[in-house]
Amino acid sequence: MSITAPRAYKRIATEEAWATPELIQHYVRILDTGSLNDPGFYSLWGFFGKSQTPRALDLFNRIQDMGERRLADMDATGIDMQLLLLTAPGVQIFDAATATALATSTNDQLAEAIRRYPTRFAGLAAVAPQAPQAAAKELERSVNRLGLKGVVINSHIQGEYLDDEKFWDIFAAAEALDVPVYIHPNTPSPQMIQPFLSRCLDAAIYGFAAETGLHALRLILSGVFDRFPKLRIVLGHLGEGLPYWLYRIDFMHAGIVRSNRSEGVKPLKKKPSDYLRENFYYTNSGMAWEPPVSYVQKLMGHDRVMYAMDYPYQYVAEEVTAMDNLPLSDEHKKMFFQTNAEALFKL
Repeated sequence: MSITAPRAYKRIATEEAWATPELIQHYVRILDTGSLNDPGFYSLWGFFGKSQTPRALDLFNRIQDMGERRLADMDATGIDMQLLLLTAPGVQIFDAATATALATSTNDQLAEAIRRYPTRFAGLAAVAPQAPQAAAKELERSVNRLGLKGVVINSHIQGEYLDDEKFWDIFAAAEALDVPVYIHPNTPSPQMIQPFLSRCLDAAIYGFAAETGLHALRLILSGVFDRFPKLRIVLGHLGEGLPYWLYRIDFMHAGIVRSNRSEGVKPLKKKPSDYLRENFYYTNSGMAWEPPVSYVQKLMGHDRVMYAMDYPYQYVAEEVTAMDNLPLSDEHKKMFFQTNAEALFKL
């Protein structure tokens, strides 16, 4: 099927990045001053924020455009709607007060873009997890007053993870509001990044998956889903590799619990794989390849997997056609491209 051919489903892309000029200016200022202790930030945004290469300049311009250029790109690839997520690392690298103010401003600007193009854009709120109670309040405001559809957390918060109970006000708010939490990748934290850097493995090629998969497993083993059984988490990139590890994760977790090997691993009400099947949803962002898409659909269920492009980081028209050609029934193809996203994000 060609991109522009008539079809029986809408294409909703569910992990599409954006950034405000305000946020980008903050990033560039950090690059100029060297004021942040985060090698991953300098690796990622030192390229996209400072390099004059065509790849970096194209991304730098596209990610800030919330108007005609973005819409033209969507039209050219047959994307009916984008679900917009504030790009990594979001506001999570700043002090709590700065991050909270930036999150509020960002959400207001996102809501305005959606008001301008209500049939083309929807979005997830940004929050400052380093101020958990304020983050929960901002999530409530963003959903109830601005009409945003959930929250994006760009993985670790200056080396800390959401399995620490001090962050769980955010999960309580998300569960109460009945909206999902999208755990989007970030470069590995300073504690783990050094072996990745010398081969440029810290970002999308592998480091994103290693870091975010780790984060998801920490959440599961912390018991967060026993505390918040209706909490829903979304992972991109077909689950950051975790669907391929289910058997081994269950087997080894059971052994750790039986032997009382670690204070950080206690019995859970279910197997880890049960939470990955029941509390998690998956997008194929950056993974426009039939074998893993079909595998995750088979393993996790057709109702758990959604389409994403990963714009503008991975803007490739041929990948849209490849996903159109997945060996799916009409019902399952519509679920993948449209109705799963509509149901989860209440579009």
